[in-house]
Amino acid sequence: MKNWTTKAIAATIAIAAATLQPAAAEPIKVGSKNFTEQFILAEMYAAVLENAGFEVERKINLGGTLIAHQALTTGQIDLYPEYTGTALSAVVKGEVSTDAQKVYDQVKDFYAKEFKLNWLKPTGINNGYVIVVRGETAQEKNLKSLSDLAKVSGEMVFGGGPEFPDRKDGLPGLKRVYGAEFKEFKQFAKLGLRYDALQQKDIDVSNGSATDWQIEQQNLVPLEDDKGLFPPYYVAPVVRQQTLDANPKIAELLEAIGPKLDNATMRALNARVENDREEPRDVAVSFLKDKGLLD
Repeated sequence: MKNWTTKAIAATIAIAAATLQPAAAEPIKVGSKNFTEQFILAEMYAAVLENAGFEVERKINLGGTLIAHQALTTGQIDLYPEYTGTALSAVVKGEVSTDAQKVYDQVKDFYAKEFKLNWLKPTGINNGYVIVVRGETAQEKNLKSLSDLAKVSGEMVFGGGPEFPDRKDGLPGLKRVYGAEFKEFKQFAKLGLRYDALQQKDIDVSNGSATDWQIEQQNLVPLEDDKGLFPPYYVAPVVRQQTLDANPKIAELLEAIGPKLDNATMRALNARVENDREEPRDVAVSFLKDKGLLD
């Protein structure tokens, strides 16, 4: 020891100190698929994590379901929002069910066993298929459910996508489950054209997704699927188990968002981005502040 120089001793101490210090935490990589609702939800996840002191790396707009899923399983991202019905059909490839809890449990168990991914508690958003009519039509014909619609379906023109006449949960399903047969079917390649046709009264009823912003903005009424034709599409954060093990607080932070969200709320948020041209991050942050989830 007496032969060591002061500089050598100092260098040794510095190396030892550096070795004892914990490595810098990796940023939490938050991803999303490639549409507006996903952008907003991912920005919510990122915002609450940053607010709690986590470093966050955003990987928004990755692409479709299988691209986002691959990014999660390979560690390119740590979490993203996904839909139970989508996971069931695209990843699990399980039998379609209308039981929301059964579908959630099935995808949660499958993801845990096969991929070491954890489905956190679902939000109140069920962005499944929905049948809509104009508000005035619902009032005139006293329409609240698909059973109500079936009683007057012979008087009404249905507008839908090119696949709707053949889908099991399309026109065949409406006939099989509800006995609904429509006066005429008009085909529209794009969703927006169907909503335009509803407003122009070229059609009386159409199919869409439950959180389409047009429902809120155009005074449309989504009819209750009272006999359970459509499968559930509840959204929840899906997180790598490795990430949760290293950062257990993440689950609590993300799950606090869920009870604040439902279909009507999500429609309004989607409208702010798509119709009012606000940025998804701004919409997400303002919503979280309003709900007391951000400092």
